[in-house]
Amino acid sequence: MGIQFGFGLQNANVSRIFETLGASIDQIPILWIAAPLTGLLVQPIIGYFSDRTWTPLGRRRPYFLFGAIASSLALVVMPYSPYLWVAAGMLWILDASINVSMEPFRALVADNLPSDQRTEGFAVQTFFIGVGSVIASAMPYVLSNVFNVANTAPVGEVPPSVKISFICGAVVFLGSILWTVYRTKEYSPKELAIFNGEDISDVKMASEPEEKASMKEILTDLRAMPKTMMQLALVQFFSWFALFAMWIYTTSAVTSQIFGATDSSSALYNEGADWVGLCFAAYNGISALAAFALPWLARRTSRKFVHSLSLIIGGISLATVSLVESPNMLMLNMVGIGLAWASILCMPYAILAGALPAKKMGFYMGVFNFFIVLPQILAAGILGFFTRWAFNGDTMMAIVLGGASMVFAGMLVVFVKDEDEPNKIPSATQRSSTLKSQATTA
Repeated sequence: MGIQFGFGLQNANVSRIFETLGASIDQIPILWIAAPLTGLLVQPIIGYFSDRTWTPLGRRRPYFLFGAIASSLALVVMPYSPYLWVAAGMLWILDASINVSMEPFRALVADNLPSDQRTEGFAVQTFFIGVGSVIASAMPYVLSNVFNVANTAPVGEVPPSVKISFICGAVVFLGSILWTVYRTKEYSPKELAIFNGEDISDVKMASEPEEKASMKEILTDLRAMPKTMMQLALVQFFSWFALFAMWIYTTSAVTSQIFGATDSSSALYNEGADWVGLCFAAYNGISALAAFALPWLARRTSRKFVHSLSLIIGGISLATVSLVESPNMLMLNMVGIGLAWASILCMPYAILAGALPAKKMGFYMGVFNFFIVLPQILAAGILGFFTRWAFNGDTMMAIVLGGASMVFAGMLVVFVKDEDEPNKIPSATQRSSTLKSQATTA
């Protein structure tokens, strides 16, 4: 919840901050490139080393803590940036730190749950992601419209409502991570080996040093990437291209085409930007509610069916933002986008976790992030060009392109092989019953 509080503030407000500090429409995607680049570099490294870490704080928790401290500092500094290059640098630090915290969290869910509980586990994680993002995305709007905090400022300055939101985000981020660090249990390497039915004779104890990481081992693991992971890679690629297009250009598209604003320092622009934050809160709220429905539906159909349907609905909802004429109508589009977002945060990881070796869960989860950040790098590299030269500066067309990409991702899900489909394997209760029966027979 805390991580997504920071992530939600970033997604809803960074383009606004960049425009306020003088960035042009075609510069914004390049300024955003810090986010995917840091993920590309940081997550596999953090995943690899978190698999090989065991400290008094456990395996994953030391990374949560370091990432939270650095992220909180970046959140405080970013809205006070005096220049555009300072804000871009703060985004780089913020996203790198969020990645340090976020990657081990996905591995922690997989560490702590057996296969038949992972869909529900990632769904619960999705719920709290939604809760954090709802509050964060809506905060500037709430501060402005409920608490009468100013949402305008002199030219070149970020409004007070955004500054206060980022400070609150830093407090919530750090506080919630501290709660998790001190209250969450982790299983030792030996316990995990026992749970996974492995030979524990070669498992190192907590006090024993791990072998040094080798580039040869990393390359070997990359070549041995499970087939399911490669199939999901394409789905992730087109899903996250769509999301990045939405995060980059929704503020510009909505403020200019629905609110009619032409100046990023005007009251009309800031009203539209606040409304975008509320829309982002809405789709995150829908995702939090959908997180409970998706596992139920997956048990009655399949995870593939749920993910495919959600992406297609979300893509259509994103593309049809271009047809909306009033701010209130945008909320209908957010319902479909929220459904897709819930599935993106849950289903791919639930499908993937069953195809990965437990000892390398963190590493492969980090590598899986390649297929999240590569499309974002591509989007950052080409969307500015397309917007200026192909779309004649019409940022709404970038949103339509994102919607088409998400629909295509939904179609690609059909080709994914879910080797660990819960409907086809015995549950933990069934396995326990079988073991008791075998023991009685013996």
